[in-house]
Amino acid sequence: MVPDPRIHTDLDHLRRLAGAARQVTFLPRQPARSALNGRHASRLRGRGLDFEELRGYQIGDDPRTIDWKVTARAGEPYVRVFTEERDRPALLLVDQRMSMFFGTVLNMKSVTAAEAAALAAHRIRKQGDRVGGIVFGDDRIAELRPKSGDAALNRLLAAIARANCALHAELDVAQPQPFNTPLEAAARIATTGMMILVFSDFDEADDRTEKLVQRLARHNDVILFPIADPTGLTLPEDFRFVASDGQLQVELDARADETRIGIESVVGRRMGRVMEWTRKYGIPVLPLSSGQPTLPQIRGLMGLPGGR
Repeated sequence: MVPDPRIHTDLDHLRRLAGAARQVTFLPRQPARSALNGRHASRLRGRGLDFEELRGYQIGDDPRTIDWKVTARAGEPYVRVFTEERDRPALLLVDQRMSMFFGTVLNMKSVTAAEAAALAAHRIRKQGDRVGGIVFGDDRIAELRPKSGDAALNRLLAAIARANCALHAELDVAQPQPFNTPLEAAARIATTGMMILVFSDFDEADDRTEKLVQRLARHNDVILFPIADPTGLTLPEDFRFVASDGQLQVELDARADETRIGIESVVGRRMGRVMEWTRKYGIPVLPLSSGQPTLPQIRGLMGLPGGR
């Protein structure tokens, strides 16, 4: 049975996003209208540099590359030659907890996260970089250390698809997975110079979350993709819905001002906390909505034609 693509996504669909990812880039050089341009681009380190050789100074060499210690010993100028690293590891944190299994306009937030992560994974692999991820639900977490090759990409996409398809309304969640658990795993895995992308609604983000994100960003490129449902941000005055955790359910009536304002306040505070990290730490934050198709949003954030 083919799943409803708004509710669940499968491995074939995530693989087919490879072509759509061709123009997206996470390198420091960004399109003029990209959300990662300007001060954010200046913070993206890109690939590092590998020392290649020492050689004699030649006219046109950058004086800043002169190795003064070797020059003093040799009696003539020598420069240090570096080449750009062939690749660098990327780690994608993909949230597939029950809090993500929610949508009122188009997609479930979990589907938007899966598609956005797949687009990023395809593009990172096309750049020649290693790719891995931490895919987490409420009762599971898959750690895939960054590796090169298409097999590593397929393992990551398969893990995302499995976690996404495991979500359903009757799922019995005894204890939600703390959001800090995958962040702590990322801090354990991450080495200097990695790219770390986080796709989540940031449910249960707290002061510890902020410290972990700041720690990761200190020596790595971190980009956050907070995902929200438009109804959660602004509830219609006549909106009514039934929410369930798989065991209990409750009917919420947004016609009551207190209910509507309370829900909007919770979601607003969560998103506001994440957006504040841009100001405090310079971490790029690229918000996504589950109420719009994923690809046009990514293209729009990257300043590409046909984006929203």
